[in-house]
Amino acid sequence: MGGGGRGGGCGEMGIAKAWRYSTFSAKLALEQQQQHKHVCWRSQKRPISWSVLCGLMLFILGLISLFTGHVVSDLEWYSQRLVKPSLYSKLGGGRRASINIWKSESSKFYHGCSKKGRHFAPAVREKSSNGYLLIAASGGLNQQRTGITDAVVVARILNATLVVPELDHNSFWKDDSDFVNIFDVDWFISLLAKDVTIIKRVPDKFMRSMEKPPYTMRVPRKSTPEYYLDQVLPILLRRHVVQLTKFDYRLANNIDDELQKLRCRVNYHALRFTKPIQELGQKLVMRMQNMTNRYIAVHLRFEPDMLAFSGCYYGGGEKERYELGKIRKRWATLPDLSPEGERKRGKCPLTPYEVGLMLRALGFGNETYLYVASGEIYGGEETLRPLRELFPNFYTKEMLASEELKPFLPYSSRLAAIDYIVSDESDVFITNNNGNMAKILAGRRRYMGHKRTIRPNAKKLSALFMARNKMDWDTFSRKVKTYQRGFMGEPDEMRPGRGEFHEFPYSCVCKKRFKFPYDESNDDEQGTPVSRAYTGFESGWENKGPNGLQSLKESREDDQ
Repeated sequence: MGGGGRGGGCGEMGIAKAWRYSTFSAKLALEQQQQHKHVCWRSQKRPISWSVLCGLMLFILGLISLFTGHVVSDLEWYSQRLVKPSLYSKLGGGRRASINIWKSESSKFYHGCSKKGRHFAPAVREKSSNGYLLIAASGGLNQQRTGITDAVVVARILNATLVVPELDHNSFWKDDSDFVNIFDVDWFISLLAKDVTIIKRVPDKFMRSMEKPPYTMRVPRKSTPEYYLDQVLPILLRRHVVQLTKFDYRLANNIDDELQKLRCRVNYHALRFTKPIQELGQKLVMRMQNMTNRYIAVHLRFEPDMLAFSGCYYGGGEKERYELGKIRKRWATLPDLSPEGERKRGKCPLTPYEVGLMLRALGFGNETYLYVASGEIYGGEETLRPLRELFPNFYTKEMLASEELKPFLPYSSRLAAIDYIVSDESDVFITNNNGNMAKILAGRRRYMGHKRTIRPNAKKLSALFMARNKMDWDTFSRKVKTYQRGFMGEPDEMRPGRGEFHEFPYSCVCKKRFKFPYDESNDDEQGTPVSRAYTGFESGWENKGPNGLQSLKESREDDQ
């Protein structure tokens, strides 16, 4: 199914042949130059011998062939920048090298790198901080995860002591789990101790001494570090305790690289699930791996409320229009949308059947094992049946652990955490939407080695699915492969400023530096961050507020 196995051998043969050919061409060119050397130096107007020109052209073409092959060195990365290879071969044409649909062949040139810089100042202790920062996260598990991650960074910006964030108990998910029920709170505090001081609660003695209750405010979405220093810090200094509510995506996407790396240390290292969640999640991973050598995790968002919110139509007739329309009325501020227009814009989640068709078109056979991570599916088993028929080896957490799952059933966030673990450990991860879990897992999988992560090109695929009956399977498959270029989780899809940082953590993914045999360095953080590899410079954020985070200018000075 994957195209990576035979491609490596062919690549090596091609390199050897190209090298011999280019060497021969170089010799030929040199001989011709020696024969006509006096001619070239004598008269600049006389044209260069045709054989010399051909020899040079062949030599250059040989080098291009060499550099675009599977050379196991740092040069392959640069060749990909210069001559971008196509991801897919045309069916029957053989003019394009097919890819390994299970694994990115370029992933070996990158690695996660979130180690702090030499001049990143240590955390300010509680008694020396500017006050206590309380955070009320918002949304479901993965939306709250973004809020927790950004809360640590904001505490760092403000030189504040962070109180372990409160989770949302009143959202649609109706889960009364606290931080300690989902995440290992002691690990969270200890791992980040050198970055930010975190405590479980504001000391009672301090709370009793306060003249006024904590000041509560909601900051705008995507607020910059300067906003926090100008608008939040003065209040924190005056009131000593500030609570930020509805805290999700409240920090700007593009901030300094050192703060981005802190985001990664929080998200990919400090936020570890509790032991019960971790153990059950790993059990399900092992049960999948005991049945097959590799599996795909499919994250399906097809709940009634999500479909109603999207404003899309899925072919269910008047019954669907009535049911989803009734749910949609819960949000009074939602605008009237054209279902056809939303589908053309790529805003409609793929149906389970469309996900199955896309996977089959990409080359995954019906013997492939699927783990389906989902909540309530609109239409139930009837909606899932086409996907099951395409992939009979179909499993969910409920199928793999019916009895062991019972203690978790009342808690949607804990169930989502189990799906997160099994999806993260999968060989391929695909989603039918661009929601929070899809973004968070895509970013994590990039950081952890660019494990194959497929994001549907919904804008192009929607029109293709509508015209499916007007073409044969080979044509459909070829078009799917064409449209999915740039949506397969390849390293070159990630560029600074593209999408959410949680999905594209460019500052925390480094290009591996080629090591020579005599290089004895053991620094596992070597390499150039993707942000600098593409842009050549770091952002110039500077702390302008009083008593706040040291400015980068100061922090980059030599140690005293």
